[in-house]
Amino acid sequence: MARFILTSGQAGDNPQALPLLEGITPVWLAAGRAHDSGELLDALAARQIGATIPPRKNRSVQRFHDRHLYKSRNLVERFFHRIKQFRGIAARYDKLAERFASFIAVCASVIWLA
Repeated sequence: MARFILTSGQAGDNPQALPLLEGITPVWLAAGRAHDSGELLDALAARQIGATIPPRKNRSVQRFHDRHLYKSRNLVERFFHRIKQFRGIAARYDKLAERFASFIAVCASVIWLA
C-alpha cells in the first residue's frame, strides 16, 4: 500500500512521517538524516518498528544504523527521480492539490506498470 501527503514547498518532510504511519505497522523504516528526531524515534520504538536513520553530525551520542539496510532507500530515491521525468510533476502545472495528487497517482501507476 502506498500513501503520500502533499505539503507546501517550503514545509519539511519530518512532521508528516508519523501521520503517514498511522494505520500501518511496518517492520522497518529507512529514512534520511532529516528524519533524525527524538519524537519520531520514540514513536517508532513504542510501536516496535525498527529504524535505520543515520544520526545527524551534530548529535552528541551517535546511534548505530545498519548501512546495508539503509541502501534500500535508493529504490525510493530512484522512484522520485523517475516521477520527476513527467513534466507536469516537475513544473507542477496543476495548482489545485487534488489534481496534482491525482496526477502523481497516475504517474506512479504508469511507472509501476512499465
